[in-house]
Amino acid sequence: MQLKYRPYLLIVFFLLSINVLLAQQEPQFTQYMYNTVSFNPAYAGSNGTLNANLLHRSQWVGLDGAPTTQFFSINSPVGDSKVALGLSFINDEIGPSQDFYVSIDVSYSLPVNYDIRFAFGVKAGLQSLQVDYNKLDIYNPIDNNFNENISNQKPLIGLGSYLYSEKWYVGFSIPNVLKTEFYDAVAVSTAAKRQHLYLIAGYVFQLNENLKFKPATLVKIVSGAPIGFDVSANFLFYEKFTLGASYRLESSVSALAGFQVSNNLMIGYAYDFDTTDLASYNSGSHEVFLKFEIFNKIKGKVSPRFF
Repeated sequence: MQLKYRPYLLIVFFLLSINVLLAQQEPQFTQYMYNTVSFNPAYAGSNGTLNANLLHRSQWVGLDGAPTTQFFSINSPVGDSKVALGLSFINDEIGPSQDFYVSIDVSYSLPVNYDIRFAFGVKAGLQSLQVDYNKLDIYNPIDNNFNENISNQKPLIGLGSYLYSEKWYVGFSIPNVLKTEFYDAVAVSTAAKRQHLYLIAGYVFQLNENLKFKPATLVKIVSGAPIGFDVSANFLFYEKFTLGASYRLESSVSALAGFQVSNNLMIGYAYDFDTTDLASYNSGSHEVFLKFEIFNKIKGKVSPRFF
């Protein structure tokens, strides 16, 4: 089978030639600490602000058909209640396949004591998988595995919990508790979406009046795959500049930077350098995000939080 994409690009192209296709699973983000709501609905409203995030990721730049991801979310507490609402969109493309997610996030938070809160949340929405075999240069055009494109939509339901204060947080979530299978029109090819479990934690150390240090980690567990482990360390200078680094186990090392343009707007950038054999065939991965917040000054929220 000859492909328009380079043969070493992605295992997914090989999987497309067999009866069972394990499509790309949940999108990955280097700057996960700034878009936690994408995988944990309990995070919605935890900043006490109206919060909007926009992110673009280009992975393995230089490889034809490499993954690209766009993410947008908006969430906010509902008045002075303990409820928060959010709306999220994710578009994830890799080679001939496109995943699109749209979901509503609802969280409910309770005070544990004067500075600690516990929130739990629910994510409900729709996921769509499109696989366009026309993007492949198929050697045998009568191969039944490529006769029908995959185009299907399935519901998603996610759960999450989040325990946090002004200085630290821990969370657990399953963005979709359903194991979903997508079928083509003749049920020859299938694509399976497996459950993902996320564990997150972070702590902010006030090193001096103008310097904060925040180590953070994310652990991702997927059935049938190695455990994913990200660890990051960020420094915040004068409540304005963020510099840091991140490591993804057996995958990549990253440099992170951010600038707090104002109390309402933050921009950030991350560059990933692969530590796998793919490093010889791409020029790394790039991630850019914008974060916008409207603060409630009545409650004393006058400056951004470091997570």
